Amino acid sequence: MPSFEDGLDAELGAALAKFPALPDFADAPAARQALADLMAKYPRVPNTSGVVIEDRMIPGPEGAPQVRVRIFRPAAGAKDLPGLCYMHGGGYIVGTPEAEDDPVCHIVREVGCVAISVDYRLAPEHKAPAAVEDCYAALKWMYANAVALGIDARRIAIGGRSAGGGLAAGLALLARDRKAINPAVKPVFQMLIYPMIDDRTAVAVGAAVSDPRVWNHGHNERAWKHYLTTTPGGPDTLPYAAPSRALDLRGLPPAYIAIGEAEVFLPENVAYAQRLKEAGVSTELHVFPGAFHGWEGSLPAAAISQRAINERVAVLKRAFKV
Repeated sequence: MPSFEDGLDAELGAALAKFPALPDFADAPAARQALADLMAKYPRVPNTSGVVIEDRMIPGPEGAPQVRVRIFRPAAGAKDLPGLCYMHGGGYIVGTPEAEDDPVCHIVREVGCVAISVDYRLAPEHKAPAAVEDCYAALKWMYANAVALGIDARRIAIGGRSAGGGLAAGLALLARDRKAINPAVKPVFQMLIYPMIDDRTAVAVGAAVSDPRVWNHGHNERAWKHYLTTTPGGPDTLPYAAPSRALDLRGLPPAYIAIGEAEVFLPENVAYAQRLKEAGVSTELHVFPGAFHGWEGSLPAAAISQRAINERVAVLKRAFKV
């Protein structure tokens, strides 16, 4: 029977051989510390050239704490730029906006947009829907303050990687369902990078990805247990927490979904793309051959990573018509 490595892109497979195992995520705070230690051991300085970064505290959801957002603007300055509300990855249990400064700065430079990255609350300390509500508060603030931020409110997109992609998908549903309350909050595009959108994957039989060096079925199951107030795979999961559970996908903004072939989220991402298309939502799906979860973030110089990174710029430019 072929091994996990046998199906990988050659460049990614050679690099993966040097990867350490990820923490098992059974203890979320311990996993955060373990990942921080790994980042300290293998530091990567983000390329922030041409970008001005500012942290700001903004109003959170009603009755909840303020939310920190990290604002990225082109150093050259401009008005009426497109905007991107971005969510970092981390299985809903780990991660920070700073960890994804590099890809966000790249988008800001190459697209010519303003981005805000949301420091949403993490599980298990804060269960669903805390994270997506924080993101909705940030998106609402972004629309309300578009002029001051130099953003054209008619061209605001949402996006993120992994759990951040799941939050972007949930945010698209929330914005649609709350349009009677906040009609101005109407994102024009959703960029879903290997989004974590279906808790039923956590209890799927015969999961194919078990390598401890990449996000695998075991990690996924533990993360969903931390995040949800209900049992993963059960009947009571809400669609804002797991967007694949939404029964009606009509009226959502156009979508781009990118996913690796050697990826635990592949079936749910392909199924979601198909359902979006059936609901009349313009959707682009790109399955990158031989790529594992987070490949382009871990190995940005690889040829297949450069394809993925450049494609994100291209789809955002098309969505923003720039």
